[in-house]
Amino acid sequence: MAHILIAFASMSGNTEDIADLLKSHLTKYHEVTIEEIEDISPSDLSDYDAVLLGSYTWNDGDLPYEVEDFYEELEEVELNGVPASVFGSGDRMYPMFCEAVHTLEKQLKESGAVLVSEGLTVEMNPDTSADIEGCRILAQEVARQVSVLR
Repeated sequence: MAHILIAFASMSGNTEDIADLLKSHLTKYHEVTIEEIEDISPSDLSDYDAVLLGSYTWNDGDLPYEVEDFYEELEEVELNGVPASVFGSGDRMYPMFCEAVHTLEKQLKESGAVLVSEGLTVEMNPDTSADIEGCRILAQEVARQVSVLR
């Protein structure tokens, strides 16, 4: 059984709701630890068999302040093949919808992680059947890839 980390930043609770949905699906297959992103260090990511990072997007495409330090530290970490994926919530009224997801994906790749799926983006709260299905599919893909890559 693999050990998967879900780390997230959530202001309104939307990204936390996505994290909880992902955890509910992944615990069927693996051990899951869920943490707020500001409570972990990027250097600890390689201790897990897979990592899912979640963040809302602040303002016009910015990382939230509670993710900025994590992101800067992530630039200095070697993840050497750690399976990873990113998820987040956003508001389509902003032109850079869920840009934090893409920013984190880019840095994970630059740090050597293997992105096992396209980032999951959700408009506000994951309350539609499509959003819930997207969470299930992401969890399923991560579970499948963990067994292949690790």
